[in-house]
Amino acid sequence: MNADGTPPPAGPRLILAGSVIVDMVLRVPRLPERGGDVLASHAVQTAGGGFNVLAAARRMGLPAVYGGGHGTGPFGDLVRSALAAEGVTPLLTPRPGRDTGYCVALVDAEGERTFVTATGVEGELSAAEARLLAAEPRPGDLVQLSGYGLVHAGAGERLTALAEDLAPGVVLCLDPGPLVADIDADRLARVLSRVDWLSCNRREARLLTGLADADAAARALVDRLRPGAGVLVRGDADGCWLAEAGAAPVHVPGRPVEAVDSNGAGDAHVGAFLALLGHGARPSEAARGANVAASVAVTRRGPATGPTAAEVAALLDEHDPLVPLLTRQERA
Repeated sequence: MNADGTPPPAGPRLILAGSVIVDMVLRVPRLPERGGDVLASHAVQTAGGGFNVLAAARRMGLPAVYGGGHGTGPFGDLVRSALAAEGVTPLLTPRPGRDTGYCVALVDAEGERTFVTATGVEGELSAAEARLLAAEPRPGDLVQLSGYGLVHAGAGERLTALAEDLAPGVVLCLDPGPLVADIDADRLARVLSRVDWLSCNRREARLLTGLADADAAARALVDRLRPGAGVLVRGDADGCWLAEAGAAPVHVPGRPVEAVDSNGAGDAHVGAFLALLGHGARPSEAARGANVAASVAVTRRGPATGPTAAEVAALLDEHDPLVPLLTRQERA
């Protein structure tokens, strides 16, 4: 039952076993030299981190639960307000006397982003919170895990154990993130032994495999996963490479657009991909829809810029099998 006594929604949900933080986004003409300074042309504070994945999935019609920590300070208040606005349910209660962390995101004139993150309560997971989170997923649910969570000293080991102990029928997706090289090798290997989907960008794929070619990296990564698991290597404007066990990687073309802000584009891709899987799309269809969602996200300023199901459907050929699926989500 939900906290208000109503039954939980039927069908699959996305459960974020990660962190939602506050993004301080500053648009700059260029990154400053060491010891230098530049003036930002625009600055905003908004919920970010795993929030971008949750928002993308919700806008595609999938129910979502936030399973990470949040504090009682102003950043925690901002996070809870943003979750409520997207219809995302927080699983854990706020931690009194502590606040949520934040990330400074510098977006340059070419739309590329550079991050510096300060961790708050979202980087911790108590034994009691871990038990509550572990009891939440049910068969059919999708659990999203970020490499940021595996790096955090206060949560990494418990999140790794949670991944290992997920019940059969719960789909686990790992996005290793920019800190992929900092994840403890043993933790990463244990999580990879359970994942159903690994989604990473080309830089992360190269750091994981030593291979610069996205096709070759996808092939090498899927060979490291358990039978039946799959890999997505995201290539920005180039679309993505989809690798499933026993088959050669497939390049899924992207949708050309003029990008203005790449911040959150990968999260929009992951959230849309998981939402479409939850709605019953085949992986190749979900990857195609995720490419469209990410292409829309980069044309908008801000981190949580994933489109709605209707917006994605409008950009697809009317005979695309995703169109009726997406239309049903808008009507739900």
